[in-house]
Amino acid sequence: MKSGTRLPADTSLGAVRLRIPSLERSLDFYAGKLGLHLHSRDADTAYLCASAASDPLVVLHEMPSTTSRPEYAIGLYHFAILLPDRAALARAVIGLLEAKWRFTGFSDHGVSEAAYLSDPDGNGIELYADRERAAWPRQNGALAMYTQPLDLEDLLSTAQPAAPQIASGTRMGHIHLHVSSLERARAFYEGGLGFDVTADTYPGALFLAAGGYHHHVGTNVWARRPSPPNAAGLLDWTLRVPGETARGELRERLLAQRARIDDVADGWRVSDADGNAAVITA
Repeated sequence: MKSGTRLPADTSLGAVRLRIPSLERSLDFYAGKLGLHLHSRDADTAYLCASAASDPLVVLHEMPSTTSRPEYAIGLYHFAILLPDRAALARAVIGLLEAKWRFTGFSDHGVSEAAYLSDPDGNGIELYADRERAAWPRQNGALAMYTQPLDLEDLLSTAQPAAPQIASGTRMGHIHLHVSSLERARAFYEGGLGFDVTADTYPGALFLAAGGYHHHVGTNVWARRPSPPNAAGLLDWTLRVPGETARGELRERLLAQRARIDDVADGWRVSDADGNAAVITA
């Protein structure tokens, strides 16, 4: 990608917003079992953070007309909460095991160690910790992520019993989406938003990032079933782009693609070809 069309190296992700049918049921999971801090709430919205002093990670919007989320449908595959280290990941996993919450898998991706689960409405969640960048696997100079079984016993042995379930410094690491076409996804996320492709050899998937990270965005065509417009799931995710110049260049790229851009309170909102929406903010 040419100079001037890339996202700044310190681009990061902010909160994900979810449509859910029951705020109380979701809070029982996100605050009561996962261990996030309830920052604030009103009748139909709740903001959850890693700690009282941190920005929201998850924003829940109760919409009573919300229907069940179909399995393997276009939209959210998972959002990924990045813990600061292995011990913090281990403590988060142990907390959920103690709460008798079911995990859907555990994986070693070379660049990271990850645990997978779903919330009460079927929204996928990844909890993960990165390895040091110097240890990330590479092949012919390119990043070589993989999926292998996680040594869960070794991971859990690092947990500190007195540590909080969600450690300070936890943040949103990446978003992974089901899309209908990798070609259209690449045009939007690389050509429009300005991410760099970091891996395009994983079967049916494409990974993109800014600043040399392994991925801020994952897309895949493992599910192509349309999702009803009022189904539980992702409303939007937040892309934090520092610098007015960088945000201006980003907006110009999207306008060149004839993308629809809507101004919102904290920035502006744009969607990919499948309706997966991102809010661009400072």
